[in-house]
Amino acid sequence: MRKCERDQKCLVMSRDEVRAFDSWAINELGIAGVVLMENAGRSCAKLVMENLAGPDGSMACIFCGAGNNGGDGYVIARHLINNGYGVTAVLCCDKSRVESDAKANLEILEGMGQEVVEIDIKTEVLTGRVAELCEGCDIIVDAIFGTGLAGEVRADYAGLIDAINAQGKKILAVDIPSGLDCDTGKPLGIAIKAEQTVTFVAVKKGFAENPDSQTYTGDLYVASIGVEPEAWSL
Repeated sequence: MRKCERDQKCLVMSRDEVRAFDSWAINELGIAGVVLMENAGRSCAKLVMENLAGPDGSMACIFCGAGNNGGDGYVIARHLINNGYGVTAVLCCDKSRVESDAKANLEILEGMGQEVVEIDIKTEVLTGRVAELCEGCDIIVDAIFGTGLAGEVRADYAGLIDAINAQGKKILAVDIPSGLDCDTGKPLGIAIKAEQTVTFVAVKKGFAENPDSQTYTGDLYVASIGVEPEAWSL
């Protein structure tokens, strides 16, 4: 994993290019999606641990969505637990919506005996609920939405994002701050304001072309998913 300074020339990809790269890795190279997810989540977990003083008493609160971004969150939670860190894992949707590789990692986490707290963002008073879940945590991990998000953030999720931003704690975003458009770097109504973002494979187009995106991404890190874009261009 490498930090990408704003004045550096880093590899940049659009949403469609990232999707094509993932498809190539899975369908042409034969790397299972769950392996790519494992590599991505492990890289994020490493940076989360670097932000914490040590395993004794340190706690991360991880908010996970229904898709692969949420799956990365479950991988992060597992690696933190394996290294002795405290974790509050939060599922921000109905569990029935979690499928495929994300479901596999959710089931592994639960199989380890880790409780995954389910919140109903449509009915719960999110300001108080999020504050309760984050109480005592040292860092929040945003694994709600990934690069595929398009269109205005739905009102219930907007309330969740607003509540997370209001906690006044360090936030690390997984791949992209939830609510930020991958290609424009603009919030889709509202977006997580992270201090650090671990993005996968390459810097996203919106990060590179829109300087205002730094308000949401904070410091940018690029992590490998187990195969590098240079191999794709061969």
